[in-house]
Amino acid sequence: MKILISEFMDEAAVASLQAGFETRYDATLVDRHAEMLAALKDVDALIVRNRTRVDAEVLVAAPQLKVVGRLGVGLDNIDLPGCQARNIEVIPATGANALAVAEYVLATAMMLLRGSYASSEAVAAGLWPRGPLSNGREIGGKVLGIIGFGGIGRLTAQLARGLGMTVVATDPMVAGGAAVWRETGVSCRTLDQLLAESDVVSLHIPLTPETQNSINAARLALMKPNAVLINSARGGVVDEAALAWALKAGKLGGAALDVFDAEPLKAGSVLADCPNLILTPHIAGITAESNTRVSSMIAERVAAYLASTR
Repeated sequence: MKILISEFMDEAAVASLQAGFETRYDATLVDRHAEMLAALKDVDALIVRNRTRVDAEVLVAAPQLKVVGRLGVGLDNIDLPGCQARNIEVIPATGANALAVAEYVLATAMMLLRGSYASSEAVAAGLWPRGPLSNGREIGGKVLGIIGFGGIGRLTAQLARGLGMTVVATDPMVAGGAAVWRETGVSCRTLDQLLAESDVVSLHIPLTPETQNSINAARLALMKPNAVLINSARGGVVDEAALAWALKAGKLGGAALDVFDAEPLKAGSVLADCPNLILTPHIAGITAESNTRVSSMIAERVAAYLASTR
């Protein structure tokens, strides 16, 4: 049986697959689309991150494909109905990168609230902007609003409460009377209530037709003018033009985006030159530790699935 890995994966996990299967690992293959399509002709398993689009073209090119392993949790780059129609198993790394994302959210929130971590150049040049940088805010006592209360949202809530935050959340898939609210000490809110109440808003929702641009100008206007927004979930959930306007107009205290409508983000985008905006290249869930966990999980589960189909 043959396995193709089109994006980066922990080398120990790759080696474990190579020990049992004919495995081709090429972390840059995602950037050579025609070559990838040709390589799929006799592949039984495909392992991807978020940049490889497992769409109709890829599925046609892979007539023997039995399983897709996703080195992450978002599945919007995978044609799930197409896979289901072909009985192709799709395996995400559920839970393996949750801690990395939760830590990213809280570290970024603290940076945005404090507002003092971009001063190195000025201080090194002999300036002393102590006055302007003395109005930063503490995270303790603030309200964190979590949109999407799945595994990552719940872990983020746990860490935030340990920092002294009050946590509220909203999720259409979790009933208002569900035991999880009592068990986690998190209060259930509607989306509009959450946006109006929170000092920090963190997104943990998939990209679907319902969530596309759901954080738009009208929703941003509900937020406190000094609140901060963090999107480590999926690009396309936040209306980037509306966010840029809110930041430049002083209607929002800050934001951090790890995901974008189009990735990589193009030079000269509407997000250029926005104040108190942190941009990172889709790495919230990727740390040395989480890459090991994610890769190991997917290697083990893909290998087990292939073994079961022999």
